[in-house]
Amino acid sequence: MDPGWGSEGSACGAAAGPGSRPVARLVGPGSGGAGGVRSERAAGGTPSGGRGWVGGEGGGGFPPRFVLAELVSGAAPGVERAAPIKATCEDMSCKTGFPEDVHSAVVSRSVHGGQPLLNVRFRSCDGNKKIHFGSSEPEDFRVGEDGVVYAERSFQLSAEPTEFVVSAQDKETQEEWQMRVKLTPEPAFAGASEKDQKKIEDIIFPWQQYKHSSPLKRQKRDWVIPPINLPENSRGPFPQELVRIRSDRDKSLSLRYSVTGPGADQPPTGIFIINPISGQLSVTKPLDREQIASFHLRAHAVDVNGNQVENPIDIVINVIDMNDNRPEFLHQVWNGTVPEGSKPGTYVMTVTAIDADDPNAQNGMLRYRILSQAPSSPSPNMFTINNETGDIITVAAGLDREKVQQYTLIIQATDMEGNPTYGLSNTATAVITVTDVNDNPPEFTAMTFYGEVPENRVDVIVANLTVTDKDQPHTPAWNAMYRMTGGDPTGRFTILTDPNSNDGLVTVVKPIDFETNRMFVLTVAAENQVPLAKGIQHPPQSTATVSITVIDVNESPYFVPNPKLVRQEEGLLAGSMLTTFTAQDPDRYMQQTSLRYSKLSDPANWLKIDPVNGQITTTAVLDRESIYVQNNMYNATFLASDNGIPPMSGTGTLQIYLLDINDNAPQVNPKEATTCETLQPNAINITAVDPDIDPNAGPFAFELPDTPASIKRNWTIVRISGDHAQLSLRIRFLEAGIYDVPIVITDSGNPHASSTSVLKVKVCQCDINGDCTDVDRIVGAGLGTGAIIAILLCIIILLILVLMFVVWMKRRDKERQAKQLLIDPEDDVRDNILKYDEEGGGEEDQDYDLSQLQQPDTVEPDAIKPVGIRRLDERPIHAEPQYPVRSAAPHPGDIGDFINEGLKAADNDPTAPPYDSLLVFDYEGSGSTAGSLSSLNSSSSGGEQDYDYLNDWGPRFKKLADMYGGGDD
Repeated sequence: MDPGWGSEGSACGAAAGPGSRPVARLVGPGSGGAGGVRSERAAGGTPSGGRGWVGGEGGGGFPPRFVLAELVSGAAPGVERAAPIKATCEDMSCKTGFPEDVHSAVVSRSVHGGQPLLNVRFRSCDGNKKIHFGSSEPEDFRVGEDGVVYAERSFQLSAEPTEFVVSAQDKETQEEWQMRVKLTPEPAFAGASEKDQKKIEDIIFPWQQYKHSSPLKRQKRDWVIPPINLPENSRGPFPQELVRIRSDRDKSLSLRYSVTGPGADQPPTGIFIINPISGQLSVTKPLDREQIASFHLRAHAVDVNGNQVENPIDIVINVIDMNDNRPEFLHQVWNGTVPEGSKPGTYVMTVTAIDADDPNAQNGMLRYRILSQAPSSPSPNMFTINNETGDIITVAAGLDREKVQQYTLIIQATDMEGNPTYGLSNTATAVITVTDVNDNPPEFTAMTFYGEVPENRVDVIVANLTVTDKDQPHTPAWNAMYRMTGGDPTGRFTILTDPNSNDGLVTVVKPIDFETNRMFVLTVAAENQVPLAKGIQHPPQSTATVSITVIDVNESPYFVPNPKLVRQEEGLLAGSMLTTFTAQDPDRYMQQTSLRYSKLSDPANWLKIDPVNGQITTTAVLDRESIYVQNNMYNATFLASDNGIPPMSGTGTLQIYLLDINDNAPQVNPKEATTCETLQPNAINITAVDPDIDPNAGPFAFELPDTPASIKRNWTIVRISGDHAQLSLRIRFLEAGIYDVPIVITDSGNPHASSTSVLKVKVCQCDINGDCTDVDRIVGAGLGTGAIIAILLCIIILLILVLMFVVWMKRRDKERQAKQLLIDPEDDVRDNILKYDEEGGGEEDQDYDLSQLQQPDTVEPDAIKPVGIRRLDERPIHAEPQYPVRSAAPHPGDIGDFINEGLKAADNDPTAPPYDSLLVFDYEGSGSTAGSLSSLNSSSSGGEQDYDYLNDWGPRFKKLADMYGGGDD
């Protein structure tokens, strides 16, 4: 501990004199176990004058207990009084920085995140400096602003000292100071004596001071309590006392102690308890390091009123690991591969096991070894394992996949660094597959392979080449590739590889002629897709021969040459020998008769061929101007057949190039022309046409014949070019009409050929523009007589059809008028006549509808009658016609005439039924001014009426006479 509190090396605030307070000092360690160590803060820092925690008896891991006494005037007896110190601030020199370059400290082996480890001392002569502390290992250690070094994470210290650098930097001037810290782990074993326990040295620095104008004050520092180590799985008895903590103020105050944190008042609760009166801290049950490796508690001291008396102190309880867990492999079965032929020392795979125990202690330090290897060939120790890392490597040569494809190893992992007596172990299986490399070339199963192929066949497999390869199938080291090294200079064969069987398929790619080659002997080689592995002594490839026999087949004969060209003048007469067109049979080694010839195509039917010798003769005159000749060339096709098995045939084309002769006379074109009847500059242009070609065609000579004499007298012709001439009138006027003008045209052939062509010229009256104006212009316009006649016939037929339609319509109107009863509207009494019926022909006429005798307005509507009972002679259902107003009392004679006319029309009606039936003459329509028939009984009695005249109306009205004639009915 630093002997002075305040600025290091300064006696400011500690000098004796009036008003100065005596300083406190530490008195010797008390009896009992280890206790806490704490630096006293500056005097006056607490109301109690700076009393602090005092470590209690019992418990391990605490340094010897110190009792802090406040030395004041009139102190209690037995308390030493500090001697006055006579020194002034001016007498002491101050140097800012760390007091030492290297500081060593002893800490527990297990360090937990957030755990305070030590305090660093830093001397600051200027109270205004703002110092920032840092660590060279920020991921492991952190330095607070108060100089306390904390563990940033949980880790295990190695057996060797851990070193890092603590730096202090002035935030304003950026000035920096450094000190190296060395941490040494304390011995970790159960039952260590108190003498062997090392306390953590407390490095304290008063880095913050007050202003120079104020008197210097001391700052009271907290205890740093080393961790408490408890073995896991303890058998008790429980509760088991750990340590007693108390405050030195418990002599003057009644205090209560408590602990907080995980394991006390936080889950898992109830593991640690404290006696509130005595401060005895105890554990209530066994601990399991694999669940919680350490506990961070805080001890509190309060008075009876609950007021905090001391600042809480941190208590770290580390659970000491016991070997209570076996190693566990991450996988029960591990799979690895190694190429065959690998050299010793080749890495194969890594197996890994974990142990829940402390990996930095022997309980969690694992060692690996191979228990067994199956199979044991070629050596029982083909592999070894790194006992610390679990890496499996080869240690012997001789890995051969073709002999052993897989090895099975039993791996054991043991903790306690592999101690077979105290360590716990577990096993796993490592399956090592020997992968294939190309260490075996393909080998042919025979030295010679045989095959045969018919001639002229392609894309035919003629032989299968089989090989064996000990490498893994369907891999590049097994797949075979074939190539021909000899025997096929023209490239008629190729070799493909069957991907499933790895066989070589010898295939013909070009046709083979038996008459040329009867046998082939090929040399082939086989090799893998990938080259052989290094160091393999086998040849890289295998060779074999393939003997292929060609089979003779009946081939088609062929014409030589094909096509055959013959040049011949046209006009060759029928029966003339043209040429000989023969074929050859390639089958020289077959016994068969000669070839037979026939004609296959002859468009103009000009030729025939002798079936035996192939001599071609003409059957008609060869004409170059035929439509079957294109570009002076005529093509005919012939067939040659043999009698082989099966019979074969071949075709040949004969091309006849026809040379032109002057066998066609020229003709005039066009055949018809038009000109005016007066001499005007409107000459007729004509052209000579000759089917022949040069030199048997133009230039042509045009002239008019001498007879008749009127030709040359009326016309003249002038040649304007080799093929064209102009015909024009010689006289001033020629009467309109159609004239035949013969024209003699002669070509330039040798001998010459000439002809007289008739040009039909229409002479017509012309207007000032030279166009025909008479009716016959249609002919000149190109419409012939036949076209004009057809047009006239169509017009006549159309007129006849229209006339017939009009006649038919008129006849139809007459028939309709004959059927109508045309009477004077004033004498029309149909509105006053109800529907009556007569007794007709038997039972068929007995179905009377008496309702028709009533007023028409009271008659039952037709719409409600049942379907099928309406008579054909009933009242129609269409709208009633409107009649003009008539006299209410018509003359009876008018009615008789009206009825007679209706009777006559009915008798002459071809549509009337063959029996007497009711005739509906008229109905009284709505709005009619005629009176009803019922008025016969309303104005006078029936006896006063004379109905005898009704007898003259015929038998159709006999019923009416009986009803109103005064009879009993």
